[in-house]
Formats: sequence, structure tokens, C-alpha cells
Amino acid sequence: MEWSKERAVKKFLLTKGSGFMNEDKVISDYALEAVPKELRRSWFSMFSVLVAVGVDLSSVLLGAELANGMPLNQAILSVCIGSILLAILCTICAIVGSSTHLSTSMITKYVFGKYGAQAFSIVIGISLLGWFGVQVGFFANNAHTVLQDAFNWSVNVKILSLIGGLLMMTTAIFGYRAIEKLSVWSVPFLLGLMLITLFLTLKDHSIPVSIPNAGAFTFGSAISLVISIFIVGATISPDISRWAKSKKDAIIATFFGIFIGNSFMIIVAILMAKAMGTDDMMKIFIAIGWAIPGVLVLTLAQWTTNTSNLYSSSLGFSLIFSKIPKELLTTILGLIATSLAVFGIYDHFISFLNILSIVIAPIGGIYVSEYFLIKKEFQRYSNQLEARSIVPRSIIAWVSGMIITYLTTAAPTGLALFSITTVSSLDGFITGFVVQTLVGKYFNQKDSLQPITNKKLGA
Repeated sequence: MEWSKERAVKKFLLTKGSGFMNEDKVISDYALEAVPKELRRSWFSMFSVLVAVGVDLSSVLLGAELANGMPLNQAILSVCIGSILLAILCTICAIVGSSTHLSTSMITKYVFGKYGAQAFSIVIGISLLGWFGVQVGFFANNAHTVLQDAFNWSVNVKILSLIGGLLMMTTAIFGYRAIEKLSVWSVPFLLGLMLITLFLTLKDHSIPVSIPNAGAFTFGSAISLVISIFIVGATISPDISRWAKSKKDAIIATFFGIFIGNSFMIIVAILMAKAMGTDDMMKIFIAIGWAIPGVLVLTLAQWTTNTSNLYSSSLGFSLIFSKIPKELLTTILGLIATSLAVFGIYDHFISFLNILSIVIAPIGGIYVSEYFLIKKEFQRYSNQLEARSIVPRSIIAWVSGMIITYLTTAAPTGLALFSITTVSSLDGFITGFVVQTLVGKYFNQKDSLQPITNKKLGA
């Protein structure tokens, strides 16, 4: 409500012809500048968004795989350990966002230089746009199954893709504040539905003590899978944490939001899959007579997760198409991604999107090193900095990280010649961090960030 009053005042001034504001400022999601102090949020806002991002059907699929390949206690323990490690990594990246109040793309502008940041923005924009289309297609296929099996309604998958894509676009178009409202209201409802479903499942079905193929996953490989499900997402943590009132708010929100969001659905899926003997969550809902709640879970889980993909994609492309209002840009991008889903093209993009993750993986380690160890003035003057055209040492670290990620990624995407942590994206993150630190310290180059006084950030 506080934001609504402020917006109303701004619109009033605009209609009166105030020379102190323009329309872009009124509707801006602050894609190219720091989030204003008066609009920053407490930890609960971001916590809700991050839990919502973690609660999706990808987690359900992973939980089912672990349920079929490991004893119950080891599966749950691996999820908890993996989620803690992932939460720590995301929190470190989130601190950079909460200190600068800039989007990930804007942060890279002052780490890689203007041209390097544009390259990153294109890659992250295409990658997240592609995953938006993939998730829409995933939603449509699952919705088709549950409607067909439970209600005998044969709805065309293309129609469901169109409906799902348009629905998931809505909140992304209006930016973080719309995503926040969706998350705050939907997350408790979604978690409650899943807990009730779990209770009903376990009430009538027992969890078997042993399973035939327990041993398909080692404890270490299970932890790796849990981390890898969101490792690239750690890089774009600043897109959410930039709205934090303080570092403390960002740390609390990110650590607990990622830990709970990433682990909740996986653990619930493990328990339900073991009890019901199937990895199809929709069939479990149908089996216990909860088809309608199943549709709600499917819709909310994909909506709250996928809208953030389009949101971060639009932030990346905003750096490239800075003259286009972000709302219009998000609409265009959403329509493109939805069209890909409608025509089923998303199936052919998955290998390409996995290749893009190789490019993205080192970025977080590089800007974390820059922020904490190399250019500490980046912490103090983030609102008064002008980027160079390109920062060579950051490019060196980026290329090094990409090479290591490619060499450690499983075929056919990579060569799988060796492994450092068993998670190729994490290998790239660590490599980017180490190389950026060593090269930056050793060469002691001239400052890549020049303090300025009368120039707007993002100009």
C-alpha cells in the first residue's frame, strides 16, 4: 500500500506536467539503475520470492529420481546438505546485489566493461528466455495429462502452452513488485497443499524399507545433483537481492529462501514417490482424489518459478535495448518464448541452453571476487561509477572459467575429461573466482571503475 500511494503521487505530478519526473521513471523497474532506498524491501519479501522460485516441478522430478535410487535417509540427508551448500553460494552472490542495489547485468557492466556486459546480457537473456519456453512446454504437457486422466478433457497442448505462457508473463511484465505479491500469497497456499497431499499419501501408503535399485546414486553424486539444479541461478541472485533494505535482509532471505525452497519439494517428492511407487506427481494427485489441487499445484509451482526466468531475462536485455521501456520489452520477450513453447521448438533448445550454462557459470565467481577482493571501491561507490569499454582481466577469468566448465561437463554438452567438485557449473564458478583474484592481484591494473559525480548510473 505504501508503494501504491507513492505511485499515485508520481502519476499526479506527471499529469500536472511536472518537470521533475518523466513517465519512464514512474513505471520503471529500475533495470538500469539502483533501486531507490524508499522502495527497498525487508527479508520476508525476498524470502517469499526465493521459496517460490525453488518450488517447481523440476525439483519433483529430481526427488523422484533420488527416491528410486537411494535409501530414504541418505536421499533426505543429501538434499539437506546440497541445499545448504547451494544456499551459501547464492547468499554470497546476493550480498553483492544488496550492496550495489543493481541487477546482475548492471553489476557485470562495471566488472567486465560495457561490451563484456553486453555479451553476458545477451547470453543470460537468451538462456533464461529459452528456459521460460521449456518450462511453459513442461507445464502444458503435465496439464494435458492431468486434465485427460482425471476429467477426460482433451485440451490441445498448444492451447495450454499459450494459456500458460501468457499467465506466467503477467507478473514479469510488472516487475519485481508483482512477483513479490504473487509469491507472498501463493507460497503458503502451495506449501500447505503439498503438506496435506503428503499427509493423505502417507496415511494410506507406507514407505518401503528397501527398494530394488537403491544404489543408483552415491551420496556424493546426489549432493551434486541437488546443487546443480539451481547453481546457474546463483549468478543472477542480485536480480532479487538488489531490492533488500540491508545486507542482513538479503542474507536471511537468500539463505533460508534457497534452503527451504530448494529442499522442500525435493523431500516431499522423495517421500511421495517412495510411498506411491511412481515418479509422476500428477498421477499421485489423481490417485488420492486430488486432481483439482493437483492442477493448482502445477499452475502455481510453474508460475512462481517461471515468471522469474522472464523477469531476469528482461533485465539482461534491458542493457542491450535500453531505449525500449522494460514493460514493453518483457511483453515482446514473453510472446517470443511462448511462441517457441506453442510450436514445440523448446524441445530442440535444451542442448543449446545447456551450452549457454557453460558460458554463464563463471560469472558469479568473477563478480564476487571483484566485489570482495579486487576492487573494494566497487562496494563504496556503486552509484557513482563509470565502466570502461572492456576489462581484460575479467575477460581472461571468464574464458578460463568457460574452458574448465566445458572440460568438466558431461557429454554431449562437454568433454568430461575430469572433475573438480563433480558439479561442472560450480567448477566454472570457482575457476572464475580464483583466476579473477590471481590475475587482479598479480597485475595490479589501473582502476577499471572511475568515480564520477554528475552522471547517472546506466547512462
